[in-house]
Amino acid sequence: MQLAAIVISLVTLVVGAALAARAVAYIYRFVRIGQPDGSRTGQPAQRTVTVGREFLGHTRMLKWGVVGVAHWFVAVGFLTLGLTIVTAIVQLFDAHWVFPLIGDWLPYELFIEFITVTTSLGIVVLMIIRRFSLPSRMGRKSRFAGSVSWQAYYVEWTILVIGLAILTLRALEAALIGVDHYEAAFFASYPLSLAFRDLSESTLENLIYLTAMIKLTTTGAWAVTIGLNPSMGVAWHRFLAFFNIYFKRNADGAVALGALQPMTSGGTPIDFEDPADDAVFGVSQVEHFSWKGLLDFSTCTECGRCQSQCPAWNTGKPLSPKLLIMSLREHAYAKAPYLLAGGGKDDEGNEKATPEQLAKVPAAALAEAERPLIGTAEENGVIDPDVLWSCTTCGACVEQCPVDIEHVDHIVDMRRYQVLIESAFPSEAATMLKGLENKGNPWGVATKARLDWVKELKKSTGIEVPIVGQDIEPAELEYLYWVGCAGALADGPKKTTKAFAELLDIAGVKYGILGKEESCTGDSARRLGSEVVFQMLAAQNVETLNAALEDAPKKRIVTTCPHCFNTLANEYPQLEGHFEVIHHTQLLQHLLDEGRLLPVGPVDGLVTYHDPCYLGRHNKVYTPPREIIARVPGLRNEEMHRHKERGFCCGAGGARMWMEERIGKRINNERMDEALSLKPDIVSTACPFCLVMFTDSINAKKQAGEAKEELQVVDVAQLLLQSVKLPEPPAAEDVLEDAGAK
Repeated sequence: MQLAAIVISLVTLVVGAALAARAVAYIYRFVRIGQPDGSRTGQPAQRTVTVGREFLGHTRMLKWGVVGVAHWFVAVGFLTLGLTIVTAIVQLFDAHWVFPLIGDWLPYELFIEFITVTTSLGIVVLMIIRRFSLPSRMGRKSRFAGSVSWQAYYVEWTILVIGLAILTLRALEAALIGVDHYEAAFFASYPLSLAFRDLSESTLENLIYLTAMIKLTTTGAWAVTIGLNPSMGVAWHRFLAFFNIYFKRNADGAVALGALQPMTSGGTPIDFEDPADDAVFGVSQVEHFSWKGLLDFSTCTECGRCQSQCPAWNTGKPLSPKLLIMSLREHAYAKAPYLLAGGGKDDEGNEKATPEQLAKVPAAALAEAERPLIGTAEENGVIDPDVLWSCTTCGACVEQCPVDIEHVDHIVDMRRYQVLIESAFPSEAATMLKGLENKGNPWGVATKARLDWVKELKKSTGIEVPIVGQDIEPAELEYLYWVGCAGALADGPKKTTKAFAELLDIAGVKYGILGKEESCTGDSARRLGSEVVFQMLAAQNVETLNAALEDAPKKRIVTTCPHCFNTLANEYPQLEGHFEVIHHTQLLQHLLDEGRLLPVGPVDGLVTYHDPCYLGRHNKVYTPPREIIARVPGLRNEEMHRHKERGFCCGAGGARMWMEERIGKRINNERMDEALSLKPDIVSTACPFCLVMFTDSINAKKQAGEAKEELQVVDVAQLLLQSVKLPEPPAAEDVLEDAGAK
């Protein structure tokens, strides 16, 4: 028995270790196929802290309650029970062996017992949850829909078998040394040891050999399996996740997406005024992704957290962030032998590898190399165009991913190629781009229309909105108010703009607008993939803002649009536009705190607040809007099921505002159905895009009799204005009438 156990265990371990080591080398070579990205290596100390915090604190997973706790114990057990492998190996030769120095040390024994039990229980919990969340039970709503089930089951059963083997070995050790009463060192395994109490010493030794063999062969078989499958993300994420987290875009661990990555070619930012002749615009081949992108694909564990939160997937569209990453991973690894052999096409489409090099490439890899990265099923494409254009860039996938995969960046990179090189994008978006290029706004209306709301506000309230350089000097400014295209030109958002301007006037804030000098920030163009249009608009705006704020005490900008907020604050620094930017809800909260605004009039009703994606997930602004609502007397706030980090998109981001929604349920209708389930009187938000989308949805539902006529869709600024707005002075005839009555 002993000899067989030694031979079987050691052969399995050696083969497994060799194959796993070979796979590690292969993954390293594979990742290096990607383009350079020098932005990932700075601040090593901060990055190390981030890895420690995300792993030990399980900051992503613990948001999911029981799942997070169970996974924490499994992850810690996987990494800390390594010494039990050494113990089991030596026990094959000497069943009585214990680890020198620490083997009989009580803290070590307590730790082994505790972690083994909690790891085993943790994996059982995860197996049960998986079982009750299978696609066969939940259909498309299952976060495991599309995942490779056998791989997950194999890993889970491997962990469980190893955990049970460790406990059994501990129980056999207790029986072998004659533990006949409860001891702390065997607090978990002692009950099991009672089953072995009456066995002879030789029988116990043989059972130790057998159990050690089961543990080691299970471990070795797992190493063999992952060694033969370097693309098995559900297994390899246990190692690669540490690197993926370390190299995440934000060294401090911030989840907020903020800016899109600058467009690069060969790792170098593209100069759009004078691009290099060999510049690659966007991603059209898997090797055009950065090495971090290829690491992302390799690290995906197929947990489906991204999929479960994706507004596109949840409304019947073909985009699943998980399936997108899995498709890219499968394609990349299938094509890898061709690329590693030197394969690839030059600018003229000629093969770079020699015939001798290509002769060594497997036929399957050569066939994979011929597949277009983006194309329909008929074209044998890896990613269907409908998948790309379904994305709202809301960031829910990135927010939820426990291993920090950057789905949105990869989608936009592929969009960039489609727009800039192929001119292949939804036709409706062409109208938006034309408007941006010719008129500086997506509707293509005359520039002078940007001041219509100013005239309307003066007519209705008498308030004059100052224009910088005309009515107010930069040196007098507290804030430059960036109105935004929707806030200046769209009927619904104009109400927000007027309300905010009125609040600024009441609070005595010294502000000004650019008026006709303001142009679109380029957010929609950039997220559509039209980087050229974005660069044009951004450069123009940076120049205008720098000139307007040159003499201002501080370069402070406030805006009512989260998309403008995100672009001005996070993306204009890429073009040397450095400004202090805040959202209007942040300024309003500040004015309330200072007592410059006093909400006194009650606004009765039940309100539910919707978190705009570009304010919340992208920039972590969750509290100010809720604080404002809480300060308004009479309002009763009730949160929708999906809110804050798990908030559900309105459907307008990622340039979807300008595209038709032809597949599945409209995202704005899905969100409004969730809001209406609370039977609110008011649906509030803090974004003009969301306001437009929800107003359209509610109006349609009112016509269909699905929503009450009194239901309002308003910005939080409008709610606040209703409470702080000074009462109108009585008309002169009313004063005379009252005096006569007296």
